[in-house]
Amino acid sequence: MVLPSKYLLIGVTAWFASGVITAFVPSASIVCTGGGILLLLWAATDFVLARSQALPVLQRVVKSTLALGEWAPVELRLHWPHNVPELAEVFDHFPQNFVQEGLPGKILTAGANTFSLRYRVRPLLRGDHRFGATELRIRSPWGAWLRQSAMGETQDVRVYPNFAPLARHALRAVDYRNARFGLQQRRRRGQGMDFAQLREYREGDSLRQVDWKATMRMGKMISREYQDERDQRILLLVDCGRRMGARDGDLSHFDHALDTMLMLAYVALSHGDRVGLMTLGGPERYLPTQHSSSTVSHILRETYDLQPTLQVSDFERAAESLLARERKRALVVLLTNLRDEDDQGLLSATRILSKNHLVLVASLRESALDRVQTETIHSAQDAARLGAAVGYARRREASLRRLRAEGVMCLDVTPESLAIETVNRYLAVKAASLL
Repeated sequence: MVLPSKYLLIGVTAWFASGVITAFVPSASIVCTGGGILLLLWAATDFVLARSQALPVLQRVVKSTLALGEWAPVELRLHWPHNVPELAEVFDHFPQNFVQEGLPGKILTAGANTFSLRYRVRPLLRGDHRFGATELRIRSPWGAWLRQSAMGETQDVRVYPNFAPLARHALRAVDYRNARFGLQQRRRRGQGMDFAQLREYREGDSLRQVDWKATMRMGKMISREYQDERDQRILLLVDCGRRMGARDGDLSHFDHALDTMLMLAYVALSHGDRVGLMTLGGPERYLPTQHSSSTVSHILRETYDLQPTLQVSDFERAAESLLARERKRALVVLLTNLRDEDDQGLLSATRILSKNHLVLVASLRESALDRVQTETIHSAQDAARLGAAVGYARRREASLRRLRAEGVMCLDVTPESLAIETVNRYLAVKAASLL
């Protein structure tokens, strides 16, 4: 497709204005006619030149897998075989639910045959997405026209839950006592269930730790040192129901729950435990407990395309289904957004699960709820909003108290704190040998 440039439009406007002038000044008709002929020759010749211009070969370079909410670079490589234009504009049709920086881009080739344009995208929705064709608008040699063409191939990409923080943790020595990570590992020297090693007796060791045979053999006091049990089971029960569509910033509560799921799975696997997965309130996905180097990848593939649904989550049915599949004792971590109307259904579900398992309910609390309760009241509307927030918070806390009274561990935290608090609670369970 060939479009008129701004220069051609200015020329046509000027010629039209000169025609208006000739109505009042007949002697100017010669100038108007001559200008029209020149304008026509310029436009016609340049149109032929524009149509004869060679189009470049275009290649898009972008990773096939992207992380939700993380910026990713995209490079457009263009190569002209000959007749290189001086100026071109480029726009790449990136997927919906992506934001971008750097488009549209201008190319000043300066006679070079090869040029690269770089921009970056940030996906805001998980799942399968597609880059469309790239639009290239080339200025004609004499500047009268713009030749617009769609080129390049479509390209599919997958957007996974945000595994960038997970990768950063994996690259460092895993020390959960480091306050920079916000994770706290509560280790008790010499305690645990699995034997780790023998060592010299230290002040404070209990007599039951002393290995008397080794003490007799070595001629000095020798203690046994234990570590937390390994090969325990962690079952991640992720709510996909309508409550999880709530948003704090760019990410939904469901996205924060998936990030937490990945982090907890990684930490549990690094501690030698087995991790499994089940979803409720939407498409049912189930992954049996396993311990392998590819477990996190399996979880990513099972969940990357899940979105919160409009369904009401049936906690009791999910509990029965999970109990039928997983009979051996495990730590069941339910990631959800608790409301007071879920009280009875969730209570029944936790009672079912507690027959065989240890249950942790990790609930996301809306950040707006905390903000409203700390705002200064300036009007009756502010007072009404504060009253509603306080009432909602009290009902929510009452539901949590009822769960705790049944022996269920509970977390009620903002989305930003969910991953850290859940991992810390898991480590506390390990340290206390509750499993």
